[in-house]
This record gives sequence, C-alpha cells and structure tokens, in this order.
Amino acid sequence: MTDEPLTYPATGATWAPSVAELMRMRFVAAGKEKPDLILRGGKVLALHIGEILERDVVISGRHIAAITPVGHFDCDNVVDATGYFVAPTFIDVHLHIEYTKLVPGELARLSVPKGTTTVLADANCIANVLGEEGLDFMGTTTTPLRILRQVSHKVPQAPELELGGAHLTTQQIAARVQRPDAATLGESNPFNLDESSARKQVAAIAAGKRITGHTALLENEPLWSYLAGGISDDHNAHKTRDVVERLRLGAMLTVMAGSMNDNTPEVFADIPALKDGLGHIAFCADDKLVEDLDRQGHIDHQVRKAIECGVEPLKAWRMATLNAASYYRIDHLVGSVTPNKIADLQLVEDLAEARPHLVLVDGKVVARDGVALFANTDEVPAFTRNTMHLHPDIDEAFFSVKAQGDTAWVQAMEMYDGYFKRAFHTELEVRDGLVACDTERDVLKVAIVDRHHATLNVGIGFVKGFGLKRGAIAATTNCENQNLVIVGTSDADMAFATRAIEALGGGYVTVADGEVLSTVPLPVAGCMSDQPWETVRDQSLACDAATRKIGCTMHAPFLIMSFIGLVGVPDLGLTERGLVETKTQSFTDLVLGMKGGLVCCRCPSHAHDIHKAMDPARFEAVAV
Repeated sequence: MTDEPLTYPATGATWAPSVAELMRMRFVAAGKEKPDLILRGGKVLALHIGEILERDVVISGRHIAAITPVGHFDCDNVVDATGYFVAPTFIDVHLHIEYTKLVPGELARLSVPKGTTTVLADANCIANVLGEEGLDFMGTTTTPLRILRQVSHKVPQAPELELGGAHLTTQQIAARVQRPDAATLGESNPFNLDESSARKQVAAIAAGKRITGHTALLENEPLWSYLAGGISDDHNAHKTRDVVERLRLGAMLTVMAGSMNDNTPEVFADIPALKDGLGHIAFCADDKLVEDLDRQGHIDHQVRKAIECGVEPLKAWRMATLNAASYYRIDHLVGSVTPNKIADLQLVEDLAEARPHLVLVDGKVVARDGVALFANTDEVPAFTRNTMHLHPDIDEAFFSVKAQGDTAWVQAMEMYDGYFKRAFHTELEVRDGLVACDTERDVLKVAIVDRHHATLNVGIGFVKGFGLKRGAIAATTNCENQNLVIVGTSDADMAFATRAIEALGGGYVTVADGEVLSTVPLPVAGCMSDQPWETVRDQSLACDAATRKIGCTMHAPFLIMSFIGLVGVPDLGLTERGLVETKTQSFTDLVLGMKGGLVCCRCPSHAHDIHKAMDPARFEAVAV
C-alpha cells in the first residue's frame, strides 16, 4: 500500500506502490537485486499488442518488475511455467455480492481459484438494510479478493413509491463516489431524471469515475436522456441491434452472465457487426448465485463462452482483463502482464478452457487447480444480524384482493428474459369476494411485505412464470429494498411463509400444506449466509429441489422472484405500497375496470402471445 498522502481520489489509489516498493522494482529490473519470484518460460499474453510471447515474468514483492527473455535472471524461487499461458486475472465489472448469498470472504474462496480476483461491486442490497455501515462491511475482506465499490446511486431506489429500509442522502453518496475505493457511481433507475441524480452524476464525473448503467432495453429518447446523464456502460443490451447502438453511443458493453440470464451467446451472435466494438466490451456476473458460480464459473465462464461463440481467444481474454481495467481507469495497477503492475496472475493450460492451474495475487500463490489455499477469517459484525422486523398482525387477510362479481380483470406481469416483466391483463375467478389465483394458467399472487419498519404495508400483484401448483416460496431479498417477497397459490400459504421466514431470521423458504419444506438461512442482513460457500450451495440446491416438487418450472426462482418488484425495469414493479407502472413511476390499479366492453389496462403493448392467451376475445384492450 502506498505511503504517500492521497491528494486526489483516483480509483485504486491505495493499491499504488510505496516508494520502497517502486525503488526495489527498478533495482530488480536493472539486475541489481534478486527477484522474489520468477515464472519461468511461460507463454505470456501481451494483450496490448495481441501477441503471445515465451518469456519470464519477474516479480518483486507484490509487483511485476520485468518481462524478460527466458533465463535472463535467476532467483531462489522459480515456478516452471513451461506449457502454460501466463495471463492477468479476471475482473468482474459489475456484481452484487449479496445475491451470491455469500459474504465477501466466502465469495473469494469460490471465485479466486477460478481466476476472478477483482470485482466492481454495487452493495445496494445491504445499503438498503444497513446504510453506510453495510456499505463499509461489504467493501472489505482480508482474503485475496480486490473489491472496488460501485457506490449505490439511490437508497431507497424510489422513496416516493416505497418505504424502503435505510436511507442515504445525496451528500453521503456524492462523497462516497469520490473516494479512492470507488470505481463508479452505481446503476440507477433510467426513468428517474431528478436533480438529486444529477448532483451525484456530476460528483462522479468530477472525480473521474465512471457511472454504471442499467438501460433496461430502452431506445430513442429514454435511452438518449439516460446516457446524457453521464451513464457510461450497460449490462442489459444483448440483441445485436441494441449492442451496436450502445457501442456507437460510447457506452461500454458489460456482457452479463448471471443466474437469471446469460447474454454472452446473443451478444456475440454476429461478431462482424460489432466491428471495433470488441475493444469496448467487458464481462460481469451482475446477479449470480453461489450454486451457479460453483457449477458454471465466474468470469472464466464468459471467456469460455465467448471463445465458443467465435471470439478470438486473445480478444476474449482482453475483454476479461485489460479492457475492463482500462475503461474503469485501473489499468495502471492491474489488467495486464506488464512492468509495475500488481502481480495478479494466472497460469492456464488452455486459453479456450480458461481453467487456471495456479492463481497469484500480490505475487503469492493463493489457489491451485481450482482450490483456494487460504481461509476466510473475516468476522461478521453483530450489527448485520437480526434485521427482520415484521408486524405481528400480518395474516392471510393482508394477502387478499377484493372484487365484486364472479370474475375480475387484473393487471398482471409475465416474467421473461430473467428479470424483465411484460404487463398483461387477465380474468380471474372471484370466490367469496376475493380474487383467486389460477394455477392451471400459472397466474399466481405475489406480495411485497415491509420487513424493515414492522408496518402493515403489503403490496399485492399477480405474476406468471413460476408454475407453482401448491404452496408458496418466499425470500427477504427483494430488489432493491430487500423487503420480503412471496409468490404463492393461496393467501393462507403466503401468510404461513411469512411467519416461517420470520422464524428463520431471513433467507429463502419453500412451504406447502402448512409445512416448511426447505430453507436457506441468510442471517447477514437477511440476504447473505454466515456459512462456508459449500454449505450455502447445498442448502440452495435442496431448496430449489423443494420448489420443483410443488410445481416450479424456472431456474433460480428465488432470485427471479426478488426482481418482480424492481421499479426500474419495465413494464411493472411492485413495492410494499402497491403496484407501479415503471414508465410513469406511479401507482396503478391491480383490479381493472371496463370501458366500452374493453379492459382498462396499463399494458404498453398487446402484440405478444401472452395477451391473446389470457384474453382471446378482447385482447385489443384500451389503456386509460
């Protein structure tokens, strides 16, 4: 760590070498002092020029001192790299660590052996629960995982539409984005154009920080106005037309491969159309569960997939390393195998396989053949626990939807492409004055329950895509406010799930017929486990298996369920205060009226099959 006063808030300034380190690097490179380590005779990725060179990598302390011809220097500690590619380690440019369900130290044990050693992390989940204390906790670890912050843009996301949990002021966020541990201002609601967001964006730009984007597949004026606020990247675009448009507008494309969707194949479906835009692409996991990180990989997965799709290997590796470092202004520290850079390196037998034999961080071997050589000794502070605050009077009556007649039209949403929601309207049966779910057509009830302030606020909606035939599933990870979200087939099941998750202290639950079928305890802010990643993986797989037994048909149901309420993704959102039309950022009716024999819905389009399936006779509805 540097010993110089930090006058300017450059990203990663605390990673800079000390005077002593820099002087020793120079002496080692000049042949006047012995290196601490040499990686001998490996095939070094020279990513700036696109070459592979047989060289020695000469290491002084935690830095690369020189790249030399094989055998030029000698030292007491030599690693034979013959037959291996020597490459920089991977950088994830946008990650919500909380959605892995792991604390940072456990994520390190899982991801560092796979070659991902630096993450740009937006801790907006824990920020919504614990405010600045939560942000501080999520930004540090004693393990060899580098965390740069993407400072949460707004906490809560929509205070005029939700109670939320913790609150951060514009001044607090603006101050945090100018710190050396901040890489970007975090992703924001593209429908929010208020002065507060502008102040935070100006603070980031003035400090030389990027601004993370979430364009929600917007186009034309909504997209242009979003980018005019300084938004500098996007992880939503995946169709060639949208990808090219964002690249043309100068937005870094951060290809997302999470648990809800993997955009990699679609982004690289037409590589010639991307032209020189390949140099303006990096990779991110965004929201990826522990079980999928274990099964599929982290950024290594995207490197493999990109090469499989036809991207030249060196270009794919550059996307995962140097492109990322250069764009987020840390390439003077990491991202390449060049002099003066931190020695975060991996030895890989096959570039297309991207499975490291050795991983080095700060010039020390920290993983071998997929196994971490370090322990996670990070403490979980007491303030992160006991964050469940539910009103004791919430029972099944709070999950009911009242209506007159034998049937009622409701505004509902269909989940597609992971967390996107397509608005549709449908007619449901009314029993004893209450609107019922329709398990045959997979129209289920969804609820968001305030778990921060113990109020009686419960927002209700209807959702399609989960396939439950009985019971309910619940999680305390609603995006972004981390409220309790429940999808169920009956009001009674949803009320039972509420009390089951309260007893658990937060996490995931699957219930049916008055029984708890499976759980994933997440006692750390209600969104992370305090257990080893292997335990969390096994619990998660068991809970998913329990959901399949009650009819669930989707992958990652608890994660996708957590995004039903997100008011920054079209067409609809849901908070503990009610159903939200995302385009107007305003509340809208759940039970719909009629006009001229047509349903008064808020569907922005009726061009999709879901509208015909749900309203075959009158799908040409009117919006009022």
